[in-house]
Amino acid sequence: MAKQKRSETKVKKTLITGGTGFLGAELVRQLLGAGEKDLRVLASSVPQWMTDQGVEPVIGSLSHRETISAAVKDVALIYHLAGKVSRNNNDATAMNKVHIEGTRLLCEAAKESGVQTMVLASSSGTIAVSEDEQVFDETFPQPVEIISRWAYYASKYYQERTALAEFDGDGRKLVIMNPTLLLGPGDDRMSSTKVVLDFLGRKIPYCPTGGLSFVDTRDVAATFMNAPDKGQHQEKYLLGSANMTFSEFFGRLERLSGVSAPMLKMPKRFAVAGSAVIESFFTNWGKSSPVASQEVEQAEHFWYFTSAKAEEELGFTSRDPQETLNDTLRYIRENILGGGVFN
Repeated sequence: MAKQKRSETKVKKTLITGGTGFLGAELVRQLLGAGEKDLRVLASSVPQWMTDQGVEPVIGSLSHRETISAAVKDVALIYHLAGKVSRNNNDATAMNKVHIEGTRLLCEAAKESGVQTMVLASSSGTIAVSEDEQVFDETFPQPVEIISRWAYYASKYYQERTALAEFDGDGRKLVIMNPTLLLGPGDDRMSSTKVVLDFLGRKIPYCPTGGLSFVDTRDVAATFMNAPDKGQHQEKYLLGSANMTFSEFFGRLERLSGVSAPMLKMPKRFAVAGSAVIESFFTNWGKSSPVASQEVEQAEHFWYFTSAKAEEELGFTSRDPQETLNDTLRYIRENILGGGVFN
Protein backbone atom coordinates (compact mmCIF):
# COMPACT_ATOMS: atom_id res chain seq x y z
CA MET A 1 0.00 0.00 0.00
CA ALA A 2 2.81 2.42 0.86
CA LYS A 3 4.44 1.85 -2.52
CA GLN A 4 1.17 2.53 -4.33
CA LYS A 5 0.64 5.71 -2.34
CA ARG A 6 4.07 7.04 -3.26
CA SER A 7 3.48 6.38 -6.96
CA GLU A 8 0.21 8.32 -6.85
CA THR A 9 1.75 11.36 -5.16
CA LYS A 10 2.10 14.20 -7.64
CA VAL A 11 4.75 16.87 -7.38
CA LYS A 12 3.20 20.31 -7.18
CA LYS A 13 4.36 22.79 -9.80
CA THR A 14 5.08 26.50 -9.79
CA LEU A 15 3.39 28.32 -12.67
CA ILE A 16 4.71 31.58 -14.11
CA THR A 17 2.34 33.33 -16.50
CA GLY A 18 4.18 35.71 -18.81
CA GLY A 19 7.38 33.91 -17.89
CA THR A 20 9.13 34.97 -21.09
CA GLY A 21 8.80 38.72 -20.56
CA PHE A 22 11.40 41.05 -19.08
CA LEU A 23 10.58 40.34 -15.44
CA GLY A 24 9.25 36.83 -16.07
CA ALA A 25 12.42 35.55 -17.73
CA GLU A 26 14.54 37.00 -14.93
CA LEU A 27 12.31 35.34 -12.34
CA VAL A 28 12.66 31.99 -14.12
CA ARG A 29 16.45 32.39 -14.17
CA GLN A 30 16.57 33.11 -10.46
CA LEU A 31 14.19 30.29 -9.57
CA LEU A 32 16.30 27.85 -11.57
CA GLY A 33 19.43 29.24 -9.94
CA ALA A 34 17.88 28.61 -6.54
CA GLY A 35 17.36 24.96 -7.44
CA GLU A 36 13.67 24.99 -8.35
CA LYS A 37 12.97 22.04 -10.64
CA ASP A 38 9.19 21.96 -11.07
CA LEU A 39 8.56 25.11 -13.07
CA ARG A 40 5.87 25.63 -15.68
CA VAL A 41 5.63 28.68 -17.95
CA LEU A 42 2.49 29.85 -19.72
CA ALA A 43 3.31 32.00 -22.75
CA SER A 44 2.75 32.29 -26.49
CA SER A 45 6.17 30.69 -26.99
CA VAL A 46 8.86 29.44 -24.63
CA PRO A 47 12.58 29.81 -25.47
CA GLN A 48 14.86 26.83 -25.88
CA TRP A 49 17.05 27.77 -22.92
CA MET A 50 14.10 27.31 -20.57
CA THR A 51 13.02 23.91 -21.87
CA ASP A 52 16.66 22.78 -21.90
CA GLN A 53 16.72 23.44 -18.15
CA GLY A 54 13.56 21.46 -17.53
CA VAL A 55 10.92 24.19 -17.59
CA GLU A 56 7.59 22.78 -18.72
CA PRO A 57 5.99 24.95 -21.43
CA VAL A 58 2.29 25.59 -21.81
CA ILE A 59 1.75 27.37 -25.10
CA GLY A 60 -1.24 29.67 -25.19
CA SER A 61 -2.76 32.75 -23.61
CA LEU A 62 -5.01 33.84 -20.78
CA SER A 63 -7.90 34.21 -23.20
CA HIS A 64 -8.44 30.45 -23.53
CA ARG A 65 -10.10 28.71 -20.61
CA GLU A 66 -8.87 25.26 -21.68
CA THR A 67 -5.26 26.43 -21.83
CA ILE A 68 -5.51 28.00 -18.39
CA SER A 69 -7.07 24.85 -16.92
CA ALA A 70 -4.15 22.80 -18.24
CA ALA A 71 -1.63 25.35 -16.96
CA VAL A 72 -2.91 25.31 -13.36
CA LYS A 73 -3.20 21.53 -13.04
CA ASP A 74 -1.13 20.21 -10.09
CA VAL A 75 0.09 23.75 -9.30
CA ALA A 76 0.65 25.04 -5.76
CA LEU A 77 1.96 28.53 -6.54
CA ILE A 78 1.27 30.98 -9.36
CA TYR A 79 3.38 33.98 -10.27
CA HIS A 80 0.95 35.95 -12.42
CA LEU A 81 3.08 38.24 -14.58
CA ALA A 82 1.33 38.07 -17.96
CA GLY A 83 0.32 41.45 -19.28
CA LYS A 84 0.20 43.92 -22.12
CA VAL A 85 2.07 47.21 -21.82
CA SER A 86 0.85 50.15 -23.88
CA ARG A 87 0.59 53.89 -23.30
CA ASN A 88 -1.99 54.16 -26.09
CA ASN A 89 -5.59 54.36 -24.89
CA ASN A 90 -6.67 52.80 -28.18
CA ASP A 91 -5.30 49.51 -26.80
CA ALA A 92 -7.71 49.56 -23.86
CA THR A 93 -9.76 46.61 -25.05
CA ALA A 94 -6.70 44.41 -25.55
CA MET A 95 -5.28 45.36 -22.15
CA ASN A 96 -8.57 44.78 -20.36
CA LYS A 97 -8.85 41.36 -21.97
CA VAL A 98 -5.46 40.32 -20.60
CA HIS A 99 -5.38 42.11 -17.26
CA ILE A 100 -9.00 41.86 -16.14
CA GLU A 101 -10.70 39.03 -18.00
CA GLY A 102 -7.54 36.89 -18.12
CA THR A 103 -6.98 37.34 -14.39
CA ARG A 104 -10.57 36.39 -13.65
CA LEU A 105 -10.28 33.20 -15.70
CA LEU A 106 -6.95 32.37 -14.06
CA CYS A 107 -8.34 32.87 -10.55
CA GLU A 108 -11.37 30.72 -11.28
CA ALA A 109 -9.26 27.90 -12.71
CA ALA A 110 -6.75 28.18 -9.87
CA LYS A 111 -9.47 27.80 -7.24
CA GLU A 112 -10.93 24.80 -9.04
CA SER A 113 -7.50 23.19 -9.20
CA GLY A 114 -6.71 23.83 -5.52
CA VAL A 115 -3.95 26.41 -5.98
CA GLN A 116 -3.24 28.02 -2.61
CA THR A 117 -0.92 30.95 -3.37
CA MET A 118 -0.76 33.62 -6.07
CA VAL A 119 1.72 36.47 -6.47
CA LEU A 120 0.32 39.12 -8.80
CA ALA A 121 2.53 41.59 -10.66
CA SER A 122 0.76 44.94 -10.85
CA SER A 123 2.25 48.44 -11.12
CA SER A 124 3.29 51.19 -8.75
CA GLY A 125 1.14 53.44 -10.93
CA THR A 126 -2.03 52.09 -9.32
CA ILE A 127 -0.89 53.70 -6.05
CA ALA A 128 1.83 56.30 -6.54
CA VAL A 129 1.16 59.08 -9.05
CA SER A 130 0.41 62.72 -8.41
CA GLU A 131 0.74 66.20 -9.86
CA ASP A 132 3.32 67.20 -7.25
CA GLU A 133 6.39 65.61 -5.67
CA GLN A 134 4.50 63.76 -2.95
CA VAL A 135 6.11 60.47 -1.86
CA PHE A 136 3.50 57.73 -1.52
CA ASP A 137 3.28 54.46 0.37
CA GLU A 138 0.76 51.62 0.38
CA THR A 139 -1.54 53.35 2.86
CA PHE A 140 -2.47 56.14 0.45
CA PRO A 141 -5.86 55.96 -1.30
CA GLN A 142 -5.44 54.86 -4.90
CA PRO A 143 -5.50 57.89 -7.26
CA VAL A 144 -8.45 56.66 -9.31
CA GLU A 145 -9.25 60.08 -10.77
CA ILE A 146 -5.78 60.31 -12.31
CA ILE A 147 -5.21 56.74 -13.45
CA SER A 148 -8.66 56.48 -15.03
CA ARG A 149 -7.31 58.77 -17.78
CA TRP A 150 -4.82 56.13 -18.91
CA ALA A 151 -6.01 52.74 -20.09
CA TYR A 152 -2.95 50.80 -18.97
CA TYR A 153 -3.06 51.90 -15.34
CA ALA A 154 -6.85 51.70 -15.22
CA SER A 155 -6.67 48.08 -16.42
CA LYS A 156 -4.04 47.26 -13.78
CA TYR A 157 -6.19 48.88 -11.09
CA TYR A 158 -9.15 46.70 -12.06
CA GLN A 159 -6.88 43.67 -12.37
CA GLU A 160 -5.99 44.09 -8.70
CA ARG A 161 -9.64 44.43 -7.75
CA THR A 162 -10.50 41.31 -9.75
CA ALA A 163 -7.81 39.23 -8.08
CA LEU A 164 -8.76 40.50 -4.61
CA ALA A 165 -12.38 39.52 -5.18
CA GLU A 166 -11.79 36.20 -6.94
CA PHE A 167 -8.78 34.67 -5.15
CA ASP A 168 -9.88 34.66 -1.54
CA GLY A 169 -11.17 32.26 1.09
CA ASP A 170 -10.28 28.66 2.03
CA GLY A 171 -6.83 29.64 3.25
CA ARG A 172 -5.68 31.09 -0.07
CA LYS A 173 -2.99 33.76 -0.19
CA LEU A 174 -2.81 36.62 -2.70
CA VAL A 175 0.19 38.94 -2.61
CA ILE A 176 0.18 41.99 -4.91
CA MET A 177 3.54 43.36 -6.03
CA ASN A 178 3.71 46.92 -7.37
CA PRO A 179 7.08 47.52 -9.03
CA THR A 180 7.83 50.78 -10.81
CA LEU A 181 9.60 51.21 -14.18
CA LEU A 182 11.81 48.16 -14.67
CA LEU A 183 15.34 48.74 -15.94
CA GLY A 184 18.45 46.57 -16.17
CA PRO A 185 19.67 44.00 -18.70
CA GLY A 186 17.52 41.50 -20.56
CA ASP A 187 14.62 43.51 -21.98
CA ASP A 188 14.89 42.19 -25.52
CA ARG A 189 11.35 43.36 -26.38
CA MET A 190 12.03 46.89 -25.09
CA SER A 191 8.73 46.70 -23.23
CA SER A 192 10.07 48.62 -20.24
CA THR A 193 13.45 50.10 -21.15
CA LYS A 194 12.20 51.89 -24.27
CA VAL A 195 12.62 55.26 -22.54
CA VAL A 196 16.38 54.64 -22.43
CA LEU A 197 16.42 53.48 -26.05
CA ASP A 198 14.53 56.60 -27.10
CA PHE A 199 17.00 58.74 -25.17
CA LEU A 200 19.93 57.14 -26.98
CA GLY A 201 18.17 57.62 -30.31
CA ARG A 202 17.51 61.30 -29.49
CA LYS A 203 13.79 60.71 -29.93
CA ILE A 204 12.79 62.59 -26.76
CA PRO A 205 12.12 66.15 -27.94
CA TYR A 206 12.05 67.93 -24.59
CA CYS A 207 12.65 67.42 -20.87
CA PRO A 208 9.37 66.91 -18.97
CA THR A 209 8.79 68.71 -15.68
CA GLY A 210 7.64 65.57 -13.85
CA GLY A 211 9.55 62.82 -12.12
CA LEU A 212 9.86 59.06 -12.37
CA SER A 213 10.99 56.13 -10.29
CA PHE A 214 12.77 53.02 -11.48
CA VAL A 215 14.07 49.74 -10.15
CA ASP A 216 16.34 46.94 -11.30
CA THR A 217 14.40 43.94 -12.60
CA ARG A 218 16.91 41.59 -10.94
CA ASP A 219 16.11 43.03 -7.52
CA VAL A 220 12.38 42.82 -8.21
CA ALA A 221 12.63 39.16 -9.26
CA ALA A 222 14.53 38.31 -6.09
CA THR A 223 11.80 39.94 -4.00
CA PHE A 224 9.05 38.12 -5.88
CA MET A 225 10.69 34.88 -4.73
CA ASN A 226 10.26 35.98 -1.11
CA ALA A 227 6.62 37.01 -1.55
CA PRO A 228 4.91 33.58 -1.24
CA ASP A 229 6.32 32.97 2.24
CA LYS A 230 6.84 36.47 3.61
CA GLY A 231 4.04 38.42 1.95
CA GLN A 232 0.73 38.99 3.70
CA HIS A 233 -2.61 38.00 2.18
CA GLN A 234 -4.20 40.79 0.09
CA GLU A 235 -1.36 43.19 0.90
CA LYS A 236 0.37 45.37 -1.70
CA TYR A 237 4.10 46.05 -1.89
CA LEU A 238 5.70 48.96 -3.73
CA LEU A 239 9.11 48.19 -5.23
CA GLY A 240 11.39 51.01 -6.35
CA SER A 241 15.02 52.03 -6.16
CA ALA A 242 15.18 55.74 -6.95
CA ASN A 243 12.90 58.76 -7.37
CA MET A 244 14.25 61.36 -9.81
CA THR A 245 13.05 64.29 -11.84
CA PHE A 246 13.33 63.68 -15.57
CA SER A 247 16.03 66.32 -15.64
CA GLU A 248 18.09 64.33 -13.13
CA PHE A 249 17.38 61.05 -14.92
CA PHE A 250 18.38 62.35 -18.34
CA GLY A 251 21.43 64.00 -16.81
CA ARG A 252 22.64 60.66 -15.49
CA LEU A 253 22.04 58.99 -18.84
CA GLU A 254 23.97 61.78 -20.55
CA ARG A 255 26.99 61.34 -18.29
CA LEU A 256 26.99 57.57 -18.71
CA SER A 257 26.32 57.37 -22.44
CA GLY A 258 27.81 60.56 -23.87
CA VAL A 259 24.47 61.31 -25.58
CA SER A 260 23.24 64.83 -24.92
CA ALA A 261 20.08 65.18 -22.86
CA PRO A 262 17.18 67.13 -24.38
CA MET A 263 17.62 70.82 -23.62
CA LEU A 264 14.15 72.09 -24.47
CA LYS A 265 11.87 72.74 -21.51
CA MET A 266 8.33 74.11 -21.43
CA PRO A 267 5.49 74.55 -18.95
CA LYS A 268 3.33 71.50 -18.36
CA ARG A 269 0.17 72.98 -19.89
CA PHE A 270 1.94 73.82 -23.14
CA ALA A 271 3.62 70.42 -23.37
CA VAL A 272 0.37 68.50 -22.86
CA ALA A 273 -1.73 70.71 -25.14
CA GLY A 274 0.93 70.87 -27.84
CA SER A 275 1.44 67.10 -27.92
CA ALA A 276 -2.30 66.56 -28.29
CA VAL A 277 -2.46 68.96 -31.23
CA ILE A 278 0.52 67.33 -32.97
CA GLU A 279 -0.85 63.83 -32.41
CA SER A 280 -4.28 64.84 -33.72
CA PHE A 281 -2.74 66.40 -36.82
CA PHE A 282 -0.78 63.27 -37.72
CA THR A 283 -3.72 60.99 -36.92
CA ASN A 284 -6.02 62.97 -39.24
CA TRP A 285 -3.50 62.45 -42.02
CA GLY A 286 -3.30 58.73 -41.29
CA LYS A 287 0.30 58.90 -40.15
CA SER A 288 2.15 57.91 -37.02
CA SER A 289 2.73 60.82 -34.69
CA PRO A 290 6.29 61.51 -33.48
CA VAL A 291 4.78 62.56 -30.15
CA ALA A 292 2.47 60.41 -27.98
CA SER A 293 0.20 62.73 -26.00
CA GLN A 294 -0.52 60.09 -23.33
CA GLU A 295 3.20 59.62 -22.68
CA VAL A 296 3.71 63.38 -22.44
CA GLU A 297 0.86 63.74 -19.96
CA GLN A 298 2.22 60.91 -17.81
CA ALA A 299 5.73 62.38 -17.87
CA GLU A 300 4.36 65.63 -16.48
CA HIS A 301 3.30 63.79 -13.30
CA PHE A 302 5.37 62.46 -10.41
CA TRP A 303 5.62 58.74 -9.65
CA TYR A 304 7.43 58.89 -6.31
CA PHE A 305 7.09 56.45 -3.42
CA THR A 306 8.89 54.63 -0.64
CA SER A 307 9.57 50.87 -0.55
CA ALA A 308 9.93 50.72 3.24
CA LYS A 309 7.14 48.17 3.61
CA ALA A 310 8.69 45.77 1.09
CA GLU A 311 12.09 46.24 2.70
CA GLU A 312 10.75 45.38 6.14
CA GLU A 313 8.39 42.53 5.27
CA LEU A 314 9.84 40.99 2.09
CA GLY A 315 13.54 41.71 2.51
CA PHE A 316 13.59 43.91 -0.59
CA THR A 317 16.97 45.47 -1.31
CA SER A 318 17.97 47.52 -4.33
CA ARG A 319 21.37 47.96 -5.88
CA ASP A 320 22.95 51.32 -6.65
CA PRO A 321 20.81 53.02 -9.34
CA GLN A 322 24.03 53.86 -11.19
CA GLU A 323 24.70 50.15 -11.67
CA THR A 324 21.19 49.63 -13.03
CA LEU A 325 21.55 52.46 -15.54
CA ASN A 326 25.01 51.29 -16.61
CA ASP A 327 23.80 47.74 -17.17
CA THR A 328 20.72 48.95 -19.04
CA LEU A 329 22.83 51.06 -21.39
CA ARG A 330 25.31 48.25 -21.93
CA TYR A 331 22.58 45.75 -22.75
CA ILE A 332 20.88 48.07 -25.25
CA ARG A 333 24.20 48.92 -26.89
CA GLU A 334 25.29 45.31 -27.26
CA ASN A 335 21.98 43.58 -28.00
CA ILE A 336 19.65 46.15 -29.55
CA LEU A 337 21.77 48.81 -31.23
CA GLY A 338 25.01 46.90 -31.78
CA GLY A 339 28.49 47.60 -30.44
CA GLY A 340 30.29 50.89 -30.78
CA VAL A 341 27.24 53.13 -30.34
CA PHE A 342 28.81 55.11 -27.53
CA ASN A 343 32.30 55.25 -29.02
